[in-house]
Amino acid sequence: MAGIFDENNMLEVLGRCLPQGEALLAGIHAITLQINKKKTSRFDVYMGITGGYLVVAECEERRYLNEFYHIPDLRKTVAEDVGTCFPLAEIKNCEIKNAIMGAVNCSITLGDGSFLKIQLPKLGGLGGGMPHHKEYREKILERLRALSDT
Repeated sequence: MAGIFDENNMLEVLGRCLPQGEALLAGIHAITLQINKKKTSRFDVYMGITGGYLVVAECEERRYLNEFYHIPDLRKTVAEDVGTCFPLAEIKNCEIKNAIMGAVNCSITLGDGSFLKIQLPKLGGLGGGMPHHKEYREKILERLRALSDT
């Protein structure tokens, strides 16, 4: 689990998801809480922001519980529910609330009605693997708040 709190790993994973011409402005470790108002979902993701997109990608590739029968590790959701890039122009509402231990919960509603709730922890893991977490978290929250104000 310590590998997911590595900023270089995060930058690599998010970098693979970026649309052509986009540059990552900030990225952090986060936790999904709910997908489409129907599914409880708790797993680690990287969340980043570019000039035009919110990027959400799983920290680690989905693994199988049994390599011979390919029984999936379903972590209470499916990969398609997370997606990778959400155009900022498609975000219709973003409700930001304080959560436990300094975390912030973001409830994001897109124009097509889909819904994503993500928790942005106060700290990016222990051991200093994500030295820019606080700075990047604030950049992401600032951009999401600006979307909410429009």
